[in-house]
Amino acid sequence: MKIAFVSGNFNVLHPGHLRLLRFAKEVSEKLIVGVWSDRSAGKDSHIPEDLRLEGIKSNGWVDEAFLLDESIEEAIRKLRPDIVVKGKEHEKSVNPETAVLAEYGGKLLFSSGEVAFSSLDLIKKHIREVDHYSIDFPTEFASRHNVSRERLLDILSKIDGIHVAVVGDLIVDEYVTCEPLGMSQEDASIVVTPIDSQKFLGGAGIVAAHASSLGAQVKFFSVAGDDVVGDFATSKLEASGVAPSVYIDSARPTTLKQRFRADEKTLLRVSHLHQGSIGSGLQRIIDQEVCRSLPDTQVLLFSDFNYGCLPQELVTKLIEVGQKNNVYMAADSQSSSQFGNVARFHDMHLLTPTEREARLSLRNQEDGLVVLGEKLSKQANAAHLFLKLGSEGMLLHARDNSNKKQTDRIPALNPHPRDVAGAGDSLLVLSMLAISVGANAWEAACLGSLAAAIQVSRIGNTPLRLDELQRELA
Repeated sequence: MKIAFVSGNFNVLHPGHLRLLRFAKEVSEKLIVGVWSDRSAGKDSHIPEDLRLEGIKSNGWVDEAFLLDESIEEAIRKLRPDIVVKGKEHEKSVNPETAVLAEYGGKLLFSSGEVAFSSLDLIKKHIREVDHYSIDFPTEFASRHNVSRERLLDILSKIDGIHVAVVGDLIVDEYVTCEPLGMSQEDASIVVTPIDSQKFLGGAGIVAAHASSLGAQVKFFSVAGDDVVGDFATSKLEASGVAPSVYIDSARPTTLKQRFRADEKTLLRVSHLHQGSIGSGLQRIIDQEVCRSLPDTQVLLFSDFNYGCLPQELVTKLIEVGQKNNVYMAADSQSSSQFGNVARFHDMHLLTPTEREARLSLRNQEDGLVVLGEKLSKQANAAHLFLKLGSEGMLLHARDNSNKKQTDRIPALNPHPRDVAGAGDSLLVLSMLAISVGANAWEAACLGSLAAAIQVSRIGNTPLRLDELQRELA
């Protein structure tokens, strides 16, 4: 196997780095990258070493990465790569790698097309791109329902240590960054070349990761295929502090959703999935394991994408056991095609469908939003229903302190979203956690909407952090 080696600080993975890594991968079968440690990089380290290393590991061209805390000569002697790749700007410099490579016949190559960027400038730009200043607080809504920032901060402080169980479809989202090459001369097709890829937890997995990152103790139950995508998801769950029980179903792949993007726009989405229900054997296992955990659980979250992990029989059993144990329950059932029924999750403390999902559930394309929310809430016997309307915000049909249903609307809090994927997941998690610690529906809606606004301010599903929410409320 031909091995290539690249080393550097990698404060920010800018386009020059991506071209270098792609070139190194193209001339080898395995690419290993050494990231200079904080001690070795000294003043050239602008970002902590663990974050720089994580950034390199997330790159699709890189097979293996490690912190480099010794001289480059010692590292090469240990690794004995066939090729060491450096930027073109080093070609006329003194390169200490040359002598070591000569000892065993290795080669030193310089990549072409390297573009020079200032790492500090890119760091500042990256920070600006996650634009929290575009997030608004719903002042009028909060005033109508006597919701204060101090009260919301108090609710957040009570979430720590809550025991949560999450059940649903495990998904991995992959963002493939492409460089547009132009139009095909043979037919009217856009031609691109991939330059980077990054994978994120999605589906029920990110729901569990959100809850864990906010301070909850989380158990996660799902199925995956016997593949590297499933291994990636399980390792990410563990790294997020989640206790995963992911059962292998060899009859299906782990769901992978790829987004091919160029110039901050999604060109194409490709989904690798199987939508058939899991077998009765796996249903029994999940039923037994979840029910065993429910006596010690305060919140049960169903994250349904209609990919087969939550057949109706399993859902009904888990709801019955959840009710017997006085567990707070919430559900989100996403429908990407012309089927789906969020009303099958009956007796929830919270349902969070989109307008389209609500209309599919009721087979109702005629009624206005208020009537639609009332009918779905009644059919599912939901305590609170948050009807998601995208850029128009959210319609709430919820019980007040006297147990009467009221309807109100909260606007979208981020008018300039960068990536809407994951907004509903973060809304579901924080709203339900808030309700479980004593928040009313209006307080929960404020916090859930704020979570969604933060989530859509960045590319890809990244677990919410408590300090992000606290900063917005402060």
